[in-house]
Amino acid sequence: MTTTSAPNRIARVLAVLSILLGGLCGGLIGYVVTDLQCHDGCPTGAGVVGVFSAIACAAGVAVVAVLALRAAAEWNQREARERAHQERGLT
Repeated sequence: MTTTSAPNRIARVLAVLSILLGGLCGGLIGYVVTDLQCHDGCPTGAGVVGVFSAIACAAGVAVVAVLALRAAAEWNQREARERAHQERGLT
């Protein structure tokens, strides 16, 4: 049985979902704020700002998610290394 220090599938799926949710929320906020500032209603401008803010927010959440997954992988690797040292010391 091979063990890996990579985060499990649930953690990776949650990371992807959080990136999508962050992008969706950022896009909606960008769109609504821009749309509210226009007196005549400017759907094109609000849409462009919404897309750019969605990309920016998704990128920010992606950075945090990647850092969290790397930290989890490092933690798992450290625990596996400590377990291996303990097993060698006992046998």
